Amino acid sequence: MAVDDKASISSEQRVVLVTGPSGAGRSTAINVLEDIGYEAIDNLPLSLLPRLLDGPPLDHPLALGIDVRNRDFNVAAMTDMMRTLTHMDGVTAELLYLDCNTDVLVRRYSETRRRHPMAPAQSPIQGIERELDLLVPIRATADVLLDTSDLSPHELRSEVDRWFAPDTGQRLAISVHSFSYKRGVPRGVDMIFDCRFLKNPYWEESLRSFDGRDAEVAEFVATDARFAEFFEKMQALVEMLLPAYIDEGKAHFSIGFGCTGGQHRSVAVAEKLVNALARGGWRVSIRHREMERRAQAGSQIKWGSAQ
Repeated sequence: MAVDDKASISSEQRVVLVTGPSGAGRSTAINVLEDIGYEAIDNLPLSLLPRLLDGPPLDHPLALGIDVRNRDFNVAAMTDMMRTLTHMDGVTAELLYLDCNTDVLVRRYSETRRRHPMAPAQSPIQGIERELDLLVPIRATADVLLDTSDLSPHELRSEVDRWFAPDTGQRLAISVHSFSYKRGVPRGVDMIFDCRFLKNPYWEESLRSFDGRDAEVAEFVATDARFAEFFEKMQALVEMLLPAYIDEGKAHFSIGFGCTGGQHRSVAVAEKLVNALARGGWRVSIRHREMERRAQAGSQIKWGSAQ
């Protein structure tokens, strides 16, 4: 789709399908989309979707919640429907997949004492495993994949808002993440840079308790003889690729920076790139996974029935 033609954008009906395993936050995401101006319909039978889109586009985008509780849900029907929407004139369709680790889903079901829709008479873990296996083909086709395992409901709302808030002229939303390799690579990230080759502020006692958002840490990282060339080439690569992804019709692009602890080097580089992209006019957001996790340490997040 040509993304520079605002007239053609406004004449198209935007549709966001929201799915993922039960308990991953689908209802929360639907509520957020409704709050930012989408017409939200939850558990719409797939067979009714073509009728809903028949006719001129509405003056607002649509958010449709789809999961295993839908009356005619099956993987083949879901993938066929996404394929149909992709080729439908006047429609721009995106699939938001909310993912979550099995252990976290089990904990959430345990806290709320809910029955799993795929194992109402059995333990939640059995239903969770069945549903995750069932959704593998759908997950693979997601336009946006958000892993809610470490997100509070507030953080999930923020992420959905960042990705799907109404357009302001820039059609590609960019998300930059910092993370620790010790806790694994975040899922759903399009491009990852390893920052572990840079000098580590952790070994400087005066900097250990700070993070990459602090000027002293950022300056220390930048003194590495390899930093300037690395950042210049990395930024040039990113800025060269972003227009190409727009030409391919991609609406979202995520970039990850990893280091050992996810506190110093990856955070400093992520912050510097976000500032550079923002100065260039790109719509960009940032998330520091490990610092968010530490901030939540000791507080148990209750997701309740908002899933």
